[in-house]
Amino acid sequence: MADNVSSLFRNNAAHSPSMAALTREGGEGVGPVDFCIPCNPYFPTPAMFDEMAARLRDIITYYPSSADTITAELCSLLQLPPQAVAMGNGSTELITWIDHLLVRESLAVPVPTFGRWTDQPMETGKRVDMFPLQESSGFALDLAQYAEFIRARGTRAAVICNPNNPDGGFLHKHAIVQFMDAMADLDLIVIDESFLEFADAEAEPSVVQEAMLRPNVIVLRSLGKNFGLHGIRFGYLVANPALAGRVRSMLPKWNLNSFAEHVVFILKQHGAEYAQSLQQIRRDRLDMASQLSALPGLTVYPSQGNFLFVRLPVGAEGTVVRDRLLAEHRILVRECGNKIGSSSRFLRLVVRPQVDVRRLVSGMEQVLYGTRRGAPVPELSAGAGYSSGTAAVDRLVTNGAGMPGLAAQAMGMAPPGLAAAPAAAAVAAAMPAAAMAPAMAPATAQPAPSEGPWPGPCLSLIQFSDPPRPY
Repeated sequence: MADNVSSLFRNNAAHSPSMAALTREGGEGVGPVDFCIPCNPYFPTPAMFDEMAARLRDIITYYPSSADTITAELCSLLQLPPQAVAMGNGSTELITWIDHLLVRESLAVPVPTFGRWTDQPMETGKRVDMFPLQESSGFALDLAQYAEFIRARGTRAAVICNPNNPDGGFLHKHAIVQFMDAMADLDLIVIDESFLEFADAEAEPSVVQEAMLRPNVIVLRSLGKNFGLHGIRFGYLVANPALAGRVRSMLPKWNLNSFAEHVVFILKQHGAEYAQSLQQIRRDRLDMASQLSALPGLTVYPSQGNFLFVRLPVGAEGTVVRDRLLAEHRILVRECGNKIGSSSRFLRLVVRPQVDVRRLVSGMEQVLYGTRRGAPVPELSAGAGYSSGTAAVDRLVTNGAGMPGLAAQAMGMAPPGLAAAPAAAAVAAAMPAAAMAPAMAPATAQPAPSEGPWPGPCLSLIQFSDPPRPY
C-alpha cells in the first residue's frame, strides 16, 4: 500500500493526489488522519451533514438554479453587488479564465505558492516570472523588492497570495493597497485571499472594497476551504463590474452544481457555527505550532492560514518522513518537494484538533528520532530524491542564473545575462515607506465589530484575539 501511495505523490506534479485516489490505493480499513488537505475540520457541523444527507436524493436528482441566482444569494449574504462578483466551479476554474482572458504575455508570482498560479499560465505559453521567497527571511514577501522585480522583468500581471500557501505568510491590508497603487499601470493584479478567513492578525484584512474601485485588480476567494467542503468546488472573485463581467460572460449558465446551491442557501442559518469554527482553528493553530516547535531541530514558520509550514531537522528527507508517517502511523502529510521554490525538507501540515495533533507529534517523534530524539531519518540516496523545484526556476526563468540570480534581480543586482533592476530609491518613491515594512504580522488583533451572524462582506465574520505564543 505504501509504495502505491508514494507513486501517487510522485506522479502528481505540483499537487497532492485526491483523497479518492488515496482511498482506492490504501485498501481496507479506516482512512488516514488528514494533515494534507487544507480543510476546515469543524464546519459543516454534524447536524448540517445530516441535513444534507437527508436531502441528498433531491440535491443530485435535479438541475441547480442558474449561476446568476446562486451568485445573487451569495452576494446578499456577503453584502456585495452581484455585478462585481463571478462565481466559479472552484477557484481553479476562475484562475483558468483569468489566465485566458486577462494575462496577455507575462505573470509575476512569488514562489513557493499555490501551484496553479505557475502551472496554468505556463500551459498557455505565458512567461512566468518567479520571485523567490527566501528561507532566511522566513519566506516573508517584501513588497518593495517584489515591485522592483516586476519592473526589472517588465512583467504585465502580478499575483499575491495572502496568506500564502504553503507558508502562511501574511501581508497587512495597507501594504497591499499601496502595492496596488504603485502597480496601477499593470494589466492585472490578482490578490488571492483563499485562506484569509483563517487569519486573525488584522480585524479587516480583505481588499475587496478597494478592488472594486480599481480597473486592474481582482480578489479571489475560496468557499470550499473555509467551509470544509472541497468536493463541492465553489469559489468567487470580486472586481470592478467591467472586469468581473468579462470573466462572468465566459462561464456556463450552470457552472455551479446543486450541492453548491444548497450550501449557499443554508449558510445564512449557520453564521454563528461558522464563526465558531474559525475561532477554534485559530486556537488550534497556536497550540499546534507550540507542540511542533518543541521537537528538536524542527522549524515552524508563523502562519495565518489553516496550516503550518515546517522545516525538518538536518538530514531528514521529506518523502521518507511522509511515507513512514502514512505506512506506520496512518497519518497523511503534505511534503513540499514538488512545489517550485521549496524542497523535500519542508512539510505543510494542516491545522487539526488537538487529539489529532498529539497523534501527529507522537508519529513524528518516532519517525524522526526513533526511540530517542536526535537521530533523524536518513536522506534518500543520490538519484532517489524528490525534485525541489529549483531546477524548474533555473530553466524557466533565469536561463541558467538559477535561484541566486533570481534573488539578485529582486535585490536590484543583475546576474549574468540579465538587465540590472532599477535603483531601490526609484521603487521607494513608488512604494510608500509603510509598504516596505516586514510582511509578517503580529499574532493578535482587536476583534472586529459584529452586526449579527454574517455582518460584513467576504465572510469576515469574527476576528478572534488570542494571547501570543512563541513559535
